[in-house]
Amino acid sequence: MWQGLFLCAALTLGGFTLSRIPGIAESGISPLVFSLLLGLVIGNLPLARGFPQVRPGLQFATRWLLRGGIVLFGLSLTLQQILALGPKVILLDMIVICTVLIVGYWIGTRLLGLDRETALLTSAGSAICGAAAVLATETTIRSRPAATAMAVATVVLFGSLAMLVYPLLYPLLGMEEGLYGIYIGATVHEVAQVVAAGDAVGPQALANAVIVKLVRVMLLVPFLLIVGQWWMRRHAPAEQGSARGGLVIPWFAFGFLAMVIFNSLVTLPAFLHETLVVIGQLALAMAMAALGFETRLEKLKTLGMKPFLLAFCLFAMLLIGGFGVTQLVMK
Repeated sequence: MWQGLFLCAALTLGGFTLSRIPGIAESGISPLVFSLLLGLVIGNLPLARGFPQVRPGLQFATRWLLRGGIVLFGLSLTLQQILALGPKVILLDMIVICTVLIVGYWIGTRLLGLDRETALLTSAGSAICGAAAVLATETTIRSRPAATAMAVATVVLFGSLAMLVYPLLYPLLGMEEGLYGIYIGATVHEVAQVVAAGDAVGPQALANAVIVKLVRVMLLVPFLLIVGQWWMRRHAPAEQGSARGGLVIPWFAFGFLAMVIFNSLVTLPAFLHETLVVIGQLALAMAMAALGFETRLEKLKTLGMKPFLLAFCLFAMLLIGGFGVTQLVMK
């Protein structure tokens, strides 16, 4: 196991190093993405296939480190932040999430002919919180590494595009700065991308965008509870027929919720709080590196451009539809 964990740690170190290179650091791209890409490149080298002893460590990373990282991700928000903007924000985020998930899954499976895993993971990443949502959904439905890697790639691509588009549109749309921040938080993919886009607009936009985005992150918990049960009933493999309909409980989601409550009630020393957040980020990055290492490029090629087309449709729906819904709900 230790060989695999050491490999994940090395890839993660490389990912964090790349994310801090001048010019790249300003892009807002998460170290998780670079860890995934490094794992993907190294894992597809011919030499990498001759080391089966790393597999137990990789499996540990994609299962336990992933879940632990998501639990610690709960230290990023508090209940006070959620309540600060009122119930309309929760309603707005619920509308955005439900619409993107339902429409995205329908477009992916019915119109584009994608497999259910890729369609669901891509829709979840676009609707909730980017790569973190993809990883949380992956560990709930136990999807293939190729589908996970493709979903992460699409949400990162269009989330990065959103960082550029939203600030450019701000002076053209005539929306008040605080409301525009709510619009950003409700429709941009990743937390880091929301911060970058909101900061480019203004301080009030940034504050509102982060809070609204963290509410979306909070809604990851009920989503996982619902999708786990639904997936088991509708799409469990035939060979698991005896287990079909059983209750799927992603216990790590409750750990995430517990961390949110703890963070709301207890004020940890700043150093300890920051250390725990960094540990969570490292755990997620190691899981991403392991997923990338186990993903084979030939499997990604079979998916073609359809996942990117789905992600583009969802990006357009968030950009255009989210603008109208934000004004309608928050007026």
